[in-house]
Amino acid sequence: MSKLAGQCILITGGAKRVGAAIARDAHAQGANIVAHYRNSQTQAEELCAALNAKRSGSAKALYADLLDVAQHAQLVAATIAAFGRLDVLINNASTFYPTPFGAVTPAHWDDLIGSNLRAPLFLAQAAAAHLRAAKGLILNLVDIHAQRPLPDHIVYCVAKSGLAMLTKALARELGPDVRVNGIAPGPVLWPEQGIDPELKDKIIHKTALKRSGSPDDVARAALFFMQDAPFVTGQILAVDGGRSVGW
Repeated sequence: MSKLAGQCILITGGAKRVGAAIARDAHAQGANIVAHYRNSQTQAEELCAALNAKRSGSAKALYADLLDVAQHAQLVAATIAAFGRLDVLINNASTFYPTPFGAVTPAHWDDLIGSNLRAPLFLAQAAAAHLRAAKGLILNLVDIHAQRPLPDHIVYCVAKSGLAMLTKALARELGPDVRVNGIAPGPVLWPEQGIDPELKDKIIHKTALKRSGSPDDVARAALFFMQDAPFVTGQILAVDGGRSVGW
């Protein structure tokens, strides 16, 4: 039997893309899934309907605006109400867009820092007691650009760099009961608004493997941390095809 059987996993931004890939893979291992959404209600409900068709009552879509800290405790409480426990918190929800220096606004800062750094901290705080009781895991989706800045994305990079440090700090704060780790994806998924083909080819060429990855590559790394890494905490795994070593 899988180690995840019967466990409850809360995935922020779990409706689509990487979040949905993690949800599907963890569900296949017997976990119960809470797919959080803000704007993607249709996708979240469709995902959970598909998971529930495979195993009745095993998935639930829950709304929260993570920029509102008051809603974090509500999201955790709704998760506990649905499944009676919380074993894994995956901070996947993120906003991503360029903020060229000289044109950065306080609204950019509040949004990008809020979704990528502030929300993971306060959601972890809201969930900590339940995760301690479960001897659970927090998994943060970081970014390889937490270490090397992406041009014109200064606020996003600062936020993800902060999330990398938060991962390490929480590992100390929450040990020995809760493990805290991170995954730093590279070119596994492209922006929803599209990307210039020439730039895409340039990014792929800079990876050691000379190809892009997929959300499933991140999901497999997530399963590793959830199932096979009981003595690993405070670590961030790059899933980037070698992009970060061939800059």
